[in-house]
Amino acid sequence: MKNETYKIELPGSQPYAKLVTYIQDDSAEIGIASRPLVLVCPGGGYEFTSDREAEPLALQFLAMGYHAAVLRYSVAPAVFPMSLCELAWSVGLVREHAEEWHVNPEQIIVLGCSAGGHLVASLGVFWNRDFLAKALGAEGGDRRHWRPDGLILCYPVITSGEYAHRGSFENLIGDSEAEISALLGAPAVEALSLENQVSGDTPPTFLWHTYTDDCVPVENSVMFVNGMCRAKVPSELHVYPVGGHGLSLANQLTQGQGGTAIQEECASWISLAHTWIEAQYGIKTAEAST
Repeated sequence: MKNETYKIELPGSQPYAKLVTYIQDDSAEIGIASRPLVLVCPGGGYEFTSDREAEPLALQFLAMGYHAAVLRYSVAPAVFPMSLCELAWSVGLVREHAEEWHVNPEQIIVLGCSAGGHLVASLGVFWNRDFLAKALGAEGGDRRHWRPDGLILCYPVITSGEYAHRGSFENLIGDSEAEISALLGAPAVEALSLENQVSGDTPPTFLWHTYTDDCVPVENSVMFVNGMCRAKVPSELHVYPVGGHGLSLANQLTQGQGGTAIQEECASWISLAHTWIEAQYGIKTAEAST
């Protein structure tokens, strides 16, 4: 396995910004020409990136037969669109190395938890916008270079309205509301409410949430799916009746301090996501394990 770290040094990136890759070795004995890659964006309210939602998820997808990567993106005091540029850059890096790493360049899936879900969904709705191409210094380039082929959103922050997780938006916007509003051509808080930004260009999406999430209400996922339905883009949503926020794998592998964040009935989400990926791309990798 190639486990490598790529430091991200875009203008404005924080010193810790990096992409960590977990690339399975190619083997003629196994006979898999190329694999999908799942790129994980941990949550943390745009204040930090959670260890519980980083490598443990990547390793589970690795065990299922995928390549994986984890993005440690810039958070506050960095503001929009810094982390979005870093994610777009990371998808582009994977695509550039697709042949070398035996990644199928049409099967790059980005996964985000909580605020990381907002980041992933942002790339899903903004990947073809002029402001992003300009920020990446690639105005004349092919924007499909950093377009994800699918999104997996785990209890994502989506809306800035009634059901918002206010802290995420405060960290994402900081003191730069006027500058971000000018960049997006609309009031920043409104434009970053992603249920209103879904279009026919948004990639297919798998989402899961818990009904009793008291930090990021389930309405966030429901509103994004409603936007997908309006745009006629395929989506799959699973709502578990119980469970708090930030469950990650929802089992002992990602338990929090004092044994919190274990909700056994929610642990099936990664098997469901595995099935969704296989169905979406017509592939067969390995049996899911949780």
